[in-house]
Amino acid sequence: MFVAPRPRVENDPLFAIRLACGCVTALLVAVLIQSQMPMLLPALTVGLMAGMRKAFDIKKSVGGPLILIVFITLFYGLVSLVHVMPAVALVVVFAISGLSYYLILKTGNPVGMLLLISITLMSVMGAKSLQAMLVIKDAFIEGAITAFVLIPILYWLIPSVAKVPLEEIYTPDQHGYHLQRAMIRSAVMMLLLCWLYTVLDTTNMILAMAAVFALVFPTKEHQFSEAKERSFATVIGGLLALMVLSLTNLMGHLSILLALMFLVALYLGDRMMNGRHPPMVYQFALSVMIALTVGSLTNQEPVSSTFLRITLTLVGAVGAAYLSALLERIFLPHLRIEPHLIKNPD
Repeated sequence: MFVAPRPRVENDPLFAIRLACGCVTALLVAVLIQSQMPMLLPALTVGLMAGMRKAFDIKKSVGGPLILIVFITLFYGLVSLVHVMPAVALVVVFAISGLSYYLILKTGNPVGMLLLISITLMSVMGAKSLQAMLVIKDAFIEGAITAFVLIPILYWLIPSVAKVPLEEIYTPDQHGYHLQRAMIRSAVMMLLLCWLYTVLDTTNMILAMAAVFALVFPTKEHQFSEAKERSFATVIGGLLALMVLSLTNLMGHLSILLALMFLVALYLGDRMMNGRHPPMVYQFALSVMIALTVGSLTNQEPVSSTFLRITLTLVGAVGAAYLSALLERIFLPHLRIEPHLIKNPD
């Protein structure tokens, strides 16, 4: 699974400024169009832009939003058709999850992760309410279109020094048993999804999303590293969100909120380049800060939301990694996996 290296000051000295501008501009767009899920617009814009290295990458800027729109729309239609037949729906979700993990293991291409995110979101929302699934579909399309328009404009206004984007080399997993391991990962995902379908509500969605991001990595060492990074990033993002909300309550105005979010995004963007932790920690923290801050302005209680997100991230990522490793040991006793690449290249 490809992980982007740390952004370099010599390639893109204005990386953090561009990221911060994207965060607040996308949030302004969400306010102007009165999006029902305003946190998704800045989160998607920041997520796509933070993954670029060196020069503007048209494949990520254009291809990423378009692929996301296609997957979200496709799975919305599919889940709408099968949600009245629970057994069929479970088989469909299991098959798509297995195919996605197989694609990631076989090729190393992260497009499989977009498949997993899309089917997870649509299936959980569809199990609860078709209206909720329609809302999240529309919000993702709004976010993808916003990123599609804003990212090229921001790179034009705030260009990088590098003239060509980073060439991403996708490395397939070298340990074999790809189909069997993909099925094990899909089975673990189905356990978490069934828990969400039947017991938990949609506010606990991060439980499954944390598992998705952990299980895309081929080795258990990398999976546990991802779980640790995401849990730590959730703590950082939650604390920053509480700080932003506290100051906004003292000086309540949209301009104050935007200025504070700009400063936090600027700080985390700079830490992506110069921080002592892997850059993805700060990128995750920025996404968490956006989600908790904007969500708390609508209907969430910030302290409990932060604690819940930390707990669900830890349980989802670590639990999925442990269970996947246990099942591989049971069903694939001859499999010996040692990480041959570091998870976070620098």
